[in-house]
Amino acid sequence: MRHFGHLADDVRGRLFLEPPRPFSPDGDPALLAAALGGTLYSPATRPALAADIRKQAARGVVSMVLCLEDAIADHEVDAGERNLVEQLGDLVKDFTDYAQSQPLLFIRVRTASQIVDLTRRLGAAVALLGGFVLPKFTEQTGGAYLAALAEAERVCGRRLFAMPVLESPELAHLETRRAQLFGIARLLAEHRDRVLAVRLGVTDLCSAYGLRRSPDLTAYDVALVAGVIGDVVNVLGRADGTGYTITGPVWEYFPHQERMFRPQLRRTPFTSGPGWASGAGEGVRRRIIEHDLDGLIREIQLDRANGLLGKTCIHPSHVPAVHALSVVTHEEYCDAQDVLRQERGGGGVLRSAYTNKMNEARPHRAWAERVLLRAEVFGVAREDVGFAELLVSTLGG
Repeated sequence: MRHFGHLADDVRGRLFLEPPRPFSPDGDPALLAAALGGTLYSPATRPALAADIRKQAARGVVSMVLCLEDAIADHEVDAGERNLVEQLGDLVKDFTDYAQSQPLLFIRVRTASQIVDLTRRLGAAVALLGGFVLPKFTEQTGGAYLAALAEAERVCGRRLFAMPVLESPELAHLETRRAQLFGIARLLAEHRDRVLAVRLGVTDLCSAYGLRRSPDLTAYDVALVAGVIGDVVNVLGRADGTGYTITGPVWEYFPHQERMFRPQLRRTPFTSGPGWASGAGEGVRRRIIEHDLDGLIREIQLDRANGLLGKTCIHPSHVPAVHALSVVTHEEYCDAQDVLRQERGGGGVLRSAYTNKMNEARPHRAWAERVLLRAEVFGVAREDVGFAELLVSTLGG
């Protein structure tokens, strides 16, 4: 599988200086974590779940979570499990080459006991599974989840990843946050090979205080949430080899057909420069407004600035924006290469190739390594290609 694989070869050739490289579910976990992109959540109760997975894969979705937790009602859990087993059983018959045909699939469970039970019930269809999403993960609850995952691996004889979700009141509350984060860090370190990424459950964090951000605000405008995100990155997102990929929080809003007032598109950094003068600008401006993507795009930019990569998505229209903004720009690529070249030469400072910033070899090395990892899975845009062309091409414009 690879990002933007659903685009025609000539389109990819026009957009990318370095095209996204293929990656495998059985490959390097660090690369796989960077490649998650916009992870689309779907209730496990959907009657056409298998068809939905096929359709979203054809549209460029690379990772999906099939949810048995908050996305469905309490009385629907048994039916959701049955539907999940049946639908994945049908799906596995159609695909003999998982790596080329399917998105990475994860199941979000409610309890640790579901992990082993579902692994057994899936039978051959477990080959479609990348792992499990572990909700409301704390130092106290996490051990049972991770032990169940280890048992599930023994049952099915293959690697299964964990994606813990940090969303509990213990993290929201200041007096317990520090102990929780360091306890979670110790627990995850014991199971490091199984932890693909750490996810943030901002909706649940807000619920502890009766908060909900509006479509005009990002998660970073909510001071309490911004504080939690900063602390999570501080403890679990370090670039010293102990950190994990941390994914961005869900954007709760999606387009609907009739709106009396459409939001005015704000002036943001992507409304000028490469792409806007070529004619793509008006097209992407229209699509941003039609799909209500303005706030989402601003939040993705802030995710990146705060050390997060990828994002939880609840609507298919969100995924193209996440992926378009994950592509490495030509400027980023030049800077990253220069930094690593200078670092190999003994360090020091040099002016960037774009002559608009300083690149300091040692302080910028970890940043540069992360940029090149992202470049491997999302590609590098050509010098004259910006967010506008990437988004319009992904949306089919």
